[in-house]
Amino acid sequence: MERIARIRELVKRGVGTAKETLGREDTFIVCVVILVGFGGFGLGRLSMAMEAISPVLIHSAPDSRTVSAGGEGLPANTATTNGKNFVASVAGSKYHLPWCSGAESIKEENKIWFATVDAARAAGYSPAANCKGL
Repeated sequence: MERIARIRELVKRGVGTAKETLGREDTFIVCVVILVGFGGFGLGRLSMAMEAISPVLIHSAPDSRTVSAGGEGLPANTATTNGKNFVASVAGSKYHLPWCSGAESIKEENKIWFATVDAARAAGYSPAANCKGL
């Protein structure tokens, strides 16, 4: 108990000394200037940290009429500029996406290219079962 009383007396004396020191106008102004400096520095650091964070981008889901194309969607009735979206064999009856294993096994001289699914179907071809996304 005696130890607690001694600690209590030291704290009272310390608080009293702090009150006297902070009661003077010049000490108060110095403390305010230091606190404003630290606050400004902290806000500057915080603003730089916020610039380093990349923004969140939200992409809409592909259209339901979309054929999967290696992570990107390709509308089934839209042609690209090169017109090589779907490939089939001259002697076959199935069309493939260019990166499917079935398309890779077709010899170059036997390949026929289609810009759209509709064009491939109009030529009498049907989608390959082993080509995901068709």
